[in-house]
Amino acid sequence: MTTAMMKASGNFYRKVVKPVCFRFDPERVHNAFITTGSILGSNPLTRGIASMALDYENPILEQRLMGINFRNPVGLSAGFDKDGKAAMIMRSVGFGFADVGSVTAMPCRGNSGKRLTRFPDRKSILVNLGLNNRGAMAVHESLMNKDTGIPMIVSAAKTNSIETIEPHIGMADYLFTIDTFKDIADVFELNISCPNAFGGEDFAKPDLFDILTLEISKLKLRQPVIVKMSPDLTRKNIDRIVEIAAKHDISGFVLSNLNKKHDLGKGGLSGKAVEGKANDLLSYVYRKNLSHKKRFTLIGAGGIFSADDAYTKIKLGANLVQLITGMIYNGPQLIGEINCGLAELLERDEYKNIGEAVGGGD
Repeated sequence: MTTAMMKASGNFYRKVVKPVCFRFDPERVHNAFITTGSILGSNPLTRGIASMALDYENPILEQRLMGINFRNPVGLSAGFDKDGKAAMIMRSVGFGFADVGSVTAMPCRGNSGKRLTRFPDRKSILVNLGLNNRGAMAVHESLMNKDTGIPMIVSAAKTNSIETIEPHIGMADYLFTIDTFKDIADVFELNISCPNAFGGEDFAKPDLFDILTLEISKLKLRQPVIVKMSPDLTRKNIDRIVEIAAKHDISGFVLSNLNKKHDLGKGGLSGKAVEGKANDLLSYVYRKNLSHKKRFTLIGAGGIFSADDAYTKIKLGANLVQLITGMIYNGPQLIGEINCGLAELLERDEYKNIGEAVGGGD
């Protein structure tokens, strides 16, 4: 994708597509984009056209982390493609990796009522979906024998039901999903921080997190396992999770999930409304990371709307970054714009590759 194409695509999205889409219910629009992505990803011709229009590649962005090659550091966060329906188009859009899910053991309809609310003045979305997905078996079946061309992270959560409040049932839920996807996932993400489910964030409690990660370690997975943290955890809670993660050979963290501490109703806030807290958490965990013999891979998420936003997270210690909300507000060409902008920033600062910039500003 050339700079001119990026600019043209961005202008078209902001002036034509976005004003129309923002007239409709956000969940309805979201489902339409997933359907469109599924159709475009269904054959090589449309994938190739999308790639020419949106993708950007540069060797300076390549890294090998957790034993996996990442062609660029920009990924799709969990929560957008819950059922993996659009997984085949994500590389063409420009992503270097993508999350599927969060997936739960059992099918889940999610929460009732209005579940997505836009706050354009805050560049944020209030999310109260409640882990709606088709369940591990159905999602796995739809992804079998599909090569997405980029690393696929399967985000596992416990089913949003009153039964999983019981710790042993919730734990079994996580383990079932992981076991189901162990033949096709490249990375597993433990979503212990969803603010919109029965029982809250019970596995973010150190004692339960310890038991869960111990049981996962017994599975002897070939895939690395990373943990998605809440930005609302206390420093004491964070310290314990990091210590336990090191003990049980967890490979990294996603920093962070939605911000649930607000006065706007049920749900968690995404986008710019969580950026400050997410960056504080990222910086804190990175500093702790320096003191550990085992170095964790850190994925920065929350509030990425530009290459500068992504670069800030990288300089704070993120090896990789993820987004959803920035793409919704600025358009799918944003992924290519960020990757192109990152390459320019790295060259400006005389880094030979992106890995050299990690933690450079903390």
